[in-house]
Amino acid sequence: MTKIILAGLITLALVGCDTKKGTFINTVESQNDHATSVKKLENLIKTHGLVHFHTIDHQANAKDVKMNLKPETVVVFGNPKMGTVLMNCNPSMGLELPLRILITTDYEGRTTLTYTNPEYWSLKHNIKDQNCLSILNKAKMALLNLAEETGKK
Repeated sequence: MTKIILAGLITLALVGCDTKKGTFINTVESQNDHATSVKKLENLIKTHGLVHFHTIDHQANAKDVKMNLKPETVVVFGNPKMGTVLMNCNPSMGLELPLRILITTDYEGRTTLTYTNPEYWSLKHNIKDQNCLSILNKAKMALLNLAEETGKK
């Protein structure tokens, strides 16, 4: 009996080790190169009335410590009014905010924009308030629109 339970646990563990991205990580391919995608996203953030907090260039940081990394940039932005409402629903939402989109370019030159789907946060932070769920849905649509708009030529 112990061997059967152990075999079942090992099987369950191996099934859980899928290397595919989770359903709450969304990726949009960009038709633009890395630098253009970053600049376009920063401009769109301002155009849409959002606050651009910071851009983190992971590749530059890697160079500073004499290491190599393919182009990888995180653009941090948000809407403090909506973010404050979400953090009032559950202070742990502060772990997710401000919003961010990761822009990467692989070794073949393919640039992608990746972000966490805000629907995940309703589960992770146990958000049940209808107003907050509505804001998360708006954030979901805003992130998708920003990523798709950034990715267009």
